[in-house]
Amino acid sequence: MIRTAFRHGLLVGCLLLLGACASRVPLPEQTPTLALPMQLHIEQQLAGQRLDWLLVIQRESTGIRWSMMDPLGIPVARQRLVDGAWQADGLLPPNAEARELFAALLFALTPAAELAGNYPSARQQGAQRSLDPRWQVRYQQPQAFDLSLPQGLHYRITPLTENAP
Repeated sequence: MIRTAFRHGLLVGCLLLLGACASRVPLPEQTPTLALPMQLHIEQQLAGQRLDWLLVIQRESTGIRWSMMDPLGIPVARQRLVDGAWQADGLLPPNAEARELFAALLFALTPAAELAGNYPSARQQGAQRSLDPRWQVRYQQPQAFDLSLPQGLHYRITPLTENAP
């Protein structure tokens, strides 16, 4: 009986570990050159509904901090990218959707000159960039673009400026 429970627990543990590996988001070979700090408006569009967030990206001595807040300033997700790996930042629970979004934004914000070296399988043609089949980006300007992610998630990204309402 104990052996069966142990085997079952071991099997569940292995499946969870495999699931975590399979869901690992692509990251660049090296941290791209970004003009930080950066503030972006994130608009998520899903099934006719819209959610808005503010994202602040800032450099730290050990990496890059990503802090996303709702319109009232309440933190939604915080992550740090340190030595090519995501780390939780603060007391917020893990948020796989936000981690995927942050990784996709890093891909979208990577300068064109650094794209091939950081994402060898990426494709860029004109105002579109993709890391198939995972992410598609359509640019209006360098920091204003539409981003499509798995599970039908669509985002519109625009920079926040001092003149923004």
